[in-house]
Amino acid sequence: MTEGQVLDIAREAIYTIIICSAPILIISLVVGLIISIFQTVTSIQEQTLTFVPKIIAVFVGMMIFGSWILTNLSEFMTSLWSNFSVYLGG
Repeated sequence: MTEGQVLDIAREAIYTIIICSAPILIISLVVGLIISIFQTVTSIQEQTLTFVPKIIAVFVGMMIFGSWILTNLSEFMTSLWSNFSVYLGG
Protein backbone atom coordinates (compact mmCIF):
# COMPACT_ATOMS: atom_id res chain seq x y z
CA MET A 1 0.00 0.00 0.00
CA THR A 2 1.53 3.26 -1.10
CA GLU A 3 1.50 6.57 0.68
CA GLY A 4 -0.75 8.01 -2.01
CA GLN A 5 -3.36 5.31 -1.46
CA VAL A 6 -3.37 5.99 2.28
CA LEU A 7 -3.83 9.71 1.65
CA ASP A 8 -6.64 9.01 -0.84
CA ILE A 9 -8.47 6.82 1.68
CA ALA A 10 -7.98 9.40 4.44
CA ARG A 11 -9.20 12.21 2.19
CA GLU A 12 -12.28 10.24 1.16
CA ALA A 13 -12.98 9.30 4.79
CA ILE A 14 -12.77 12.92 5.95
CA TYR A 15 -14.98 14.04 3.07
CA THR A 16 -17.54 11.35 3.95
CA ILE A 17 -17.51 12.40 7.61
CA ILE A 18 -18.06 16.06 6.70
CA ILE A 19 -20.86 15.28 4.26
CA CYS A 20 -22.61 12.92 6.68
CA SER A 21 -22.38 15.23 9.68
CA ALA A 22 -23.27 18.45 7.86
CA PRO A 23 -27.10 18.15 7.98
CA ILE A 24 -27.15 17.49 11.72
CA LEU A 25 -24.64 20.25 12.46
CA ILE A 26 -26.57 22.74 10.32
CA ILE A 27 -29.82 21.86 12.11
CA SER A 28 -28.14 22.35 15.48
CA LEU A 29 -26.63 25.64 14.35
CA VAL A 30 -29.93 27.02 13.05
CA VAL A 31 -31.86 26.00 16.17
CA GLY A 32 -29.14 27.49 18.40
CA LEU A 33 -29.24 30.73 16.41
CA ILE A 34 -33.03 30.95 16.66
CA ILE A 35 -32.93 30.32 20.41
CA SER A 36 -30.17 32.91 20.83
CA ILE A 37 -32.21 35.51 18.95
CA PHE A 38 -35.23 34.63 21.10
CA GLN A 39 -33.15 35.00 24.27
CA THR A 40 -31.81 38.37 23.12
CA VAL A 41 -35.24 39.70 22.23
CA THR A 42 -36.87 38.57 25.48
CA SER A 43 -33.82 39.25 27.71
CA ILE A 44 -33.95 35.69 29.03
CA GLN A 45 -30.36 34.65 29.76
CA GLU A 46 -30.93 31.04 30.84
CA GLN A 47 -28.00 28.96 29.55
CA THR A 48 -29.85 25.64 29.69
CA LEU A 49 -32.70 26.87 27.48
CA THR A 50 -30.86 25.92 24.28
CA PHE A 51 -30.20 22.27 25.14
CA VAL A 52 -33.69 20.75 24.94
CA PRO A 53 -34.69 22.32 21.58
CA LYS A 54 -31.30 21.40 20.10
CA ILE A 55 -31.55 17.79 21.30
CA ILE A 56 -35.08 17.46 19.93
CA ALA A 57 -34.05 19.04 16.61
CA VAL A 58 -31.02 16.73 16.31
CA PHE A 59 -33.19 13.66 17.00
CA VAL A 60 -35.69 14.79 14.36
CA GLY A 61 -32.81 15.42 11.97
CA MET A 62 -31.45 11.94 12.64
CA MET A 63 -34.87 10.47 11.88
CA ILE A 64 -35.04 12.41 8.61
CA PHE A 65 -31.42 12.07 7.44
CA GLY A 66 -30.50 8.81 9.17
CA SER A 67 -31.10 6.54 6.20
CA TRP A 68 -29.16 8.87 3.90
CA ILE A 69 -26.22 8.98 6.32
CA LEU A 70 -26.28 5.19 6.69
CA THR A 71 -26.35 4.78 2.90
CA ASN A 72 -23.33 7.08 2.46
CA LEU A 73 -21.35 5.30 5.17
CA SER A 74 -22.28 1.88 3.75
CA GLU A 75 -21.18 2.91 0.26
CA PHE A 76 -17.86 4.15 1.64
CA MET A 77 -17.25 0.91 3.54
CA THR A 78 -18.29 -1.17 0.53
CA SER A 79 -15.81 0.68 -1.66
CA LEU A 80 -13.08 0.11 0.92
CA TRP A 81 -13.79 -3.62 1.18
CA SER A 82 -14.16 -4.08 -2.57
CA ASN A 83 -10.71 -2.54 -3.13
CA PHE A 84 -9.08 -4.44 -0.26
CA SER A 85 -7.00 -6.63 -2.55
CA VAL A 86 -5.71 -3.55 -4.37
CA TYR A 87 -4.59 -2.02 -1.09
CA LEU A 88 -2.71 -5.18 -0.15
CA GLY A 89 -0.87 -5.12 -3.46
CA GLY A 90 -2.44 -8.27 -4.88
